[in-house]
Amino acid sequence: MLLLVGLGNPGPSYAGHRHNVGFMVIDAIARAYDFGPWRKKFHAELAEGTIAGTKVLAMKPQTYMNDSGRAVIEAVQFYKIPLSSLVVIHDELDLAPGKLKVKAGGGDAGHNGLRSITAALGPGYRRVRIGIGHPGAKELVQSYALHDFSKADQVWLAPLIEALVKTAPLLAKGDDMGVMNGIALLTQPARAAKETKPKES
Repeated sequence: MLLLVGLGNPGPSYAGHRHNVGFMVIDAIARAYDFGPWRKKFHAELAEGTIAGTKVLAMKPQTYMNDSGRAVIEAVQFYKIPLSSLVVIHDELDLAPGKLKVKAGGGDAGHNGLRSITAALGPGYRRVRIGIGHPGAKELVQSYALHDFSKADQVWLAPLIEALVKTAPLLAKGDDMGVMNGIALLTQPARAAKETKPKES
């Protein structure tokens, strides 16, 4: 079983925030692959489905970001899931908007959700890091992350989420490099359109 965790904060007031992009991706994947209904368990919302022949448990912790590890460790222990089968999808300040990296292990780069999960389980799980960019000053980080994506962000956000949905079978199979290559190919038209878009006169 693959445990696919999207990080975010619960409730409608947070739904459009940059910090909630993990929830957005999980919702899109669950819809696209006809997962079962969301149910409450392990201080989280869970939905089960199958991707590329792999049973997948989708999770959205409802503990608020800083305590995400409490929800994740309960599911990991209950289902006896190895860290190699835990994938956490989250926003990343240190990547440019629309950039994406998939990797196993590493630090938390100041991300409170990752810090909580690492404290509970160690750092060996896989991460899908979705770049949201940095506001430029440390004191601006909180208000930037806890704010809705801008209109300019929509140019890359929707194509990136769609690309993640399409490459989910590779993610389920553990082909992290294949995911990154696939995303790069699938989002290239969106990037090109953004770069060549004529200025309004």
